[in-house]
Amino acid sequence: MPFQILETEAKSILSPTTGFIAEAGFTHSLTPARNCTFGCTYCYVPTMGIYGGLKPHDWRRWGQFTTFKTNAPDLLRRQLRDEQVIYCSPLVDPYQPAEESRQLMPSVLDELILRPPKIFVIQTRGPLIVRDVARLLELSRRTILRVSFSLTTNREAVRKLYEPHCATLDDRLKTMRILREAGIITFVTLAPLLPCDPEELAEIVLEATDRDVICDPLHVRSVKPRGATTRDAAFAISRKHGFSEWLHGAFQAEAVERVARVVQRAGRRFATGTEGFGWLTQ
Repeated sequence: MPFQILETEAKSILSPTTGFIAEAGFTHSLTPARNCTFGCTYCYVPTMGIYGGLKPHDWRRWGQFTTFKTNAPDLLRRQLRDEQVIYCSPLVDPYQPAEESRQLMPSVLDELILRPPKIFVIQTRGPLIVRDVARLLELSRRTILRVSFSLTTNREAVRKLYEPHCATLDDRLKTMRILREAGIITFVTLAPLLPCDPEELAEIVLEATDRDVICDPLHVRSVKPRGATTRDAAFAISRKHGFSEWLHGAFQAEAVERVARVVQRAGRRFATGTEGFGWLTQ
């Protein structure tokens, strides 16, 4: 996938949270770059526009480039506090494809190790995270560290349609196994829940993590009338390939409930929204 890697100096790297992330219990968010080279068709971030701290070329060319905040480690050195509960990241996957060559996260983790916050949570779908296992393990000795790893579907054909630049299900499961075997607390987050076999996906999730399961369906206006929503590209794919029902609130609710039944029968908790994401801060 061709993309540009740009750099900038940011004025701040830790942002006080509002809305959904704040309600889940996070005090700050850490976003190491602007614009994500995974470029997922459903990503809600471009729909936030200036409210997500984006510039017009960010949402118009989403996925075609990324702009790394090169002074992130220096800013963290000044801004980290031991009472902070930090979510990394609500706007860009910290282990997006461009991170493989830019390698900003190791220096970010080094600062966190030196000045650990109360809780640090990494949200990713990128197997590249295993590169930093040694640093993550050291950070977990100094603070509460949790990785929330995103799974979306058990159908490879569906993944290729909606998130063609993301790793396969097998690669993601392998990544989670490596993290867990290293001793790193790893949650599965079904975010967003794409067309799938709900029961089969639930069984896969139960094997992938020993934690409770978090879920977030595709954002649609009938369920979420305000704020960020699913990109138009995902709606077009859904209509073209016969998945339009997955954009209907009632159908989504049924699919979520089918996953929930399997998870709960296994003795695990299952939740969507701020209740589920709140487990990452407890």
